[in-house]
Amino acid sequence: MVKFSKELEAQLIPEWKDAFVNYWQLKKHIKKIKLARKNHKPHDHLNPDFGRSIFDPIRFIANQFSNNLFGQDNRASIIQVKSKVMEDGDEEVYQTELAQLFSEEDEVKAFFERLDEELNKVNQFYRTKETEFLERGDILNKQLEILVDLKRVLGDWRRKPTNGILPRSWSSSPRNSDFSESQASLSDAPTESTQTDDVIAALERNGVSFINATTRSKAKKGKPKMAMRVDIPAETPTRTISAVTSVLWEDLVNNPKKEGPGDIITRKKIQCAEKKIRGAFVELYRGLGLLKTYSSLNMVAFTKILKKFDKVSNQKASASYLQVVKRSYFISSDKVVRLMDEVESIFTKHFANNDRKKAMKFLRPQQQKDSHMVTFFVGLFTGCFVSLFTVYAILAHLSGIFSASTEVAYMETVYPVFSVFALLCLHLFMYGCNLFMWKSTRINCNFIFEFSPSTALKNRDAFLLCTTFMTAVVGAMVVHLLLRASGFSPSQVDAIPGILLLISCCLLVCPFDIFYRPTRYCFLRIMRNIICSPFYKVLMVDFFMADQLTSQIPLLRHLESTACYFLAGSFKTHEYETCNNGRLYRELAYVISFLPYYWRAMQCARRWVDESDVNHLANLGKYVSAMVAAGARITYNRQSNHLWFGIVLVTSVVATIYQLYWDFVKDWGLLNPKSKNLWLRDDLILKNKSIYYMSIGLNVVLRIVWVETVIRFRISNVEGRMLDFFMASLEVIRRGHWNFYRLENEHLGNVGKFRAVKAVPLPFRETDSDS
Repeated sequence: MVKFSKELEAQLIPEWKDAFVNYWQLKKHIKKIKLARKNHKPHDHLNPDFGRSIFDPIRFIANQFSNNLFGQDNRASIIQVKSKVMEDGDEEVYQTELAQLFSEEDEVKAFFERLDEELNKVNQFYRTKETEFLERGDILNKQLEILVDLKRVLGDWRRKPTNGILPRSWSSSPRNSDFSESQASLSDAPTESTQTDDVIAALERNGVSFINATTRSKAKKGKPKMAMRVDIPAETPTRTISAVTSVLWEDLVNNPKKEGPGDIITRKKIQCAEKKIRGAFVELYRGLGLLKTYSSLNMVAFTKILKKFDKVSNQKASASYLQVVKRSYFISSDKVVRLMDEVESIFTKHFANNDRKKAMKFLRPQQQKDSHMVTFFVGLFTGCFVSLFTVYAILAHLSGIFSASTEVAYMETVYPVFSVFALLCLHLFMYGCNLFMWKSTRINCNFIFEFSPSTALKNRDAFLLCTTFMTAVVGAMVVHLLLRASGFSPSQVDAIPGILLLISCCLLVCPFDIFYRPTRYCFLRIMRNIICSPFYKVLMVDFFMADQLTSQIPLLRHLESTACYFLAGSFKTHEYETCNNGRLYRELAYVISFLPYYWRAMQCARRWVDESDVNHLANLGKYVSAMVAAGARITYNRQSNHLWFGIVLVTSVVATIYQLYWDFVKDWGLLNPKSKNLWLRDDLILKNKSIYYMSIGLNVVLRIVWVETVIRFRISNVEGRMLDFFMASLEVIRRGHWNFYRLENEHLGNVGKFRAVKAVPLPFRETDSDS
């Protein structure tokens, strides 16, 4: 049977861990009480009647008579829990007074004092979060009302325009803003003129004019696209007008589409607003579910710890305290349950066409069940990879593929393709290890990256992708050697790596729901955001992926040479020099070495514009220094002289120190001189502190692998290629090692602010004025 302490640790909400009952600390108090009572037991045999009163038998008979007469146990009155209301009138504080049985036991006093603190903490946190979710629900209700009004206006305007101007002769009708009474369906919005006209009239009486607008569609030139322009005065008192002026304000900022005065409201923007509000309702429901779980887990924790106290003290003292706990706010309040029911009803009616089953798929997405088939295939492909790699090593040795006469051609044509897959698979393997560690340490990576729990990649899925690719790659390498040994010309068999690359690209963009399509499309969307920086708003997953790309510059360079080799048709003539020489090749080497740092720098610039945080500018400087250092090293490889050696040394040292400082202080949150953990941080997820010190040392060592490019060992072509691959692999390993501590620091930031629910940006801006 699993102990409750482990069960609680497995089920509690990680971001709210500090707000839960500190069950483990209370258990320590119970142990102290047990030890204190054991220490007093040896003296009990000296005089069994010592300290007893002659009236004790009379009290005992009276208690027994009272218990039999009224059917209750007076032993529950040995503790009294009193409550007092704070000055604000909302919060209730509990305090326990001990009867004479426990009044002289310091350990018992300390236990109940701590228990009171925990009860008050839980009540306060629950009340705060409940208020927060109720306010969010009220805001969403107002957003929903505005959306209904806009859809009603836009829908009726499309049906009956009058000479390009909407009529202006309708009276207004009040709207109910109570959350539970929002019953208008988005899919079945009223189309009668009297209902739609009331909404428009309320706006037009305040000076709003609705004008037909005709735009040209970019997709289909020449075909007019109808939209509605809203011309609104600068000063308007109503909340609806305020919302209309800023409809989908974020979309308008990112993609301004102004045609003269007024805002253009199209059906696409209305659909985008509907999608945002729907997502906000889903997050609200999720937060309410977490708060409900918080309440039930804490109730069980109080029950378990009081039972332990009864067992140690041989008294039934928990009954009266449990009654107080059950009457406390976090148990007695039913606002969360009622709000969950209202959200279910509204979501079903507005966003699921009255299909409750469909609505609950959004509100309660099913977690992916762990399949033993995944584990089986991971093991199967791992065994296949090891076997095939052994066969490849034997065949390569027997065929003399790495001999002086053939090594150059093979390493220049085949090595780049296979190294791309090898580095990619190594990165996938490291990501799988990250997922495993994040899950083991209760770091909510799906919440941080804003991934859907139902489709997010798990550690075993990452291992399956890794082993599958590596088996395919090594299998292709074996086939390539066998065909060469069978007498096929190099121009024929060199197409195999290109075919493998083509199949992989086709699989990445495959539209069918196979082979982790949500993950593949999510990856493509993130890559689009990175490449188009700074034109997209930067999310956590975007700059996290961009950081991964800065560790895969060798992969990008191999990918460029491979694409050139096959697109230029060099594999037919077997002339690899075409893509490895010339001015264009040298310029591309600079561009590819700069691109990941450039993308990351542009993300920092965009975040500085959005958030006005100077730290983003400092982070931008880090990537600029990395670009300078990378360019100096490439130039030194072509112009080996003392001047460039000095430039490489200076720029690389500056960039490395800059990167190490940012790794440890900003990304990991370590090297805090005032921390209670020497030069670490106050909160640590890993219990063994020495791991952090070793990780700091390992990161320093792996950050200075650039020294190899300066020393430039005099070795053969094969050994040089192998050394380059080894160095590139070390950088990928360093990045995987960096990933864990980066997300640990981000998770602790969420824990410190109790962020367990995503804040979905809403489409309509609210004002305090109402009419």
